Amino acid sequence: MFKRLSSLLLALLFISGPALAQRQVIDQLNRTVTLPDRIDRAVVLQHQTLNLLVQLNALPQVVGVLSSWQKQLGPRYLRLAPQLAKMPMPGDLTSVNIESLLALRPQVVFVANYAPPAMISQIERAGIPVVAVSLRHEDAAQARKINPQLKDEERAYNLGLQEGIRLIGKVMNRQAGAESLIHDTFDQRALVATRLRDLPQSERQRVYIANPNLTTYGAGKYTGLMIQHAGAVNVTAREVTGYRQVSIEDVMRWNPQVIFVQERYPQVVAQILHSPQWQSIDAVKQHRVWLMPEYAKAWGYPMPEAMALGELWMASKLYPQRFKDIDINQRVDAWYHRYYRTAWSQEAE
Repeated sequence: MFKRLSSLLLALLFISGPALAQRQVIDQLNRTVTLPDRIDRAVVLQHQTLNLLVQLNALPQVVGVLSSWQKQLGPRYLRLAPQLAKMPMPGDLTSVNIESLLALRPQVVFVANYAPPAMISQIERAGIPVVAVSLRHEDAAQARKINPQLKDEERAYNLGLQEGIRLIGKVMNRQAGAESLIHDTFDQRALVATRLRDLPQSERQRVYIANPNLTTYGAGKYTGLMIQHAGAVNVTAREVTGYRQVSIEDVMRWNPQVIFVQERYPQVVAQILHSPQWQSIDAVKQHRVWLMPEYAKAWGYPMPEAMALGELWMASKLYPQRFKDIDINQRVDAWYHRYYRTAWSQEAE
């Protein structure tokens, strides 16, 4: 017992250390956080932040990650960040093992906006700064929610992503990379908007996002905006808020023309194609059930490659004639070389 307490005390002394230069940031829960001037030991307990840190080439500054990173980021993500295979995992999205965390001597811990307040307080009481990331710009009343009610979803996610990337870049001293990532995301996204500007409402495809166990995304989630930016209509938007389970009867009533399935759930495509319950749905009858590529990460939160590449891929699948001159694989490969420092594999398509 004495040995364990001694090791914890040493960890706390390391964290506090001698008087060093400090700075302050405001996180996405509008909390003022005091940080060391330089971060070399970060722990990341949110998968979206981890993905952004990889794109900012800041993984060498990370010493611990959330335990569900592979489930959240997908089984193929390891090829983009091989270091994750041996990275300590002192907690997850909503919990932390404080002793394991202290043993890593972190200078900052990134958490999700919906991490329990008690979890954040526990880490802060140990003397470790906590930075919360939501990737949304919203009212204070919605800031801690997984399924928020957003007055203006477009503004909330556009501004929120920019603010979140800048926050992460500032914490990790990667400001130049953060600005480049923001610029490339929104510059490439504009291409899709231009190509679809004159698409009549009557020609817009009805789309459903299928997850395991009949879960899907409705209003208030980025996936709805992704579908909208790709020139389509999310069939669930009027009846579903956030991430929710629905019934097969609901899907049959909505009768989508296209069904998209996230890359991390290939088994869902097989279930839909072989289940008698789905055979009357237009998307199944017309063989338009498509597995999304890895870069089209249709999560509740946006990611840069989903905005810059995923929306382009989705639009080109829905309206191929409007994008026949675009070599999407070339664009994806260029993005992966720049932000993941590796070639894009087309196996996911």
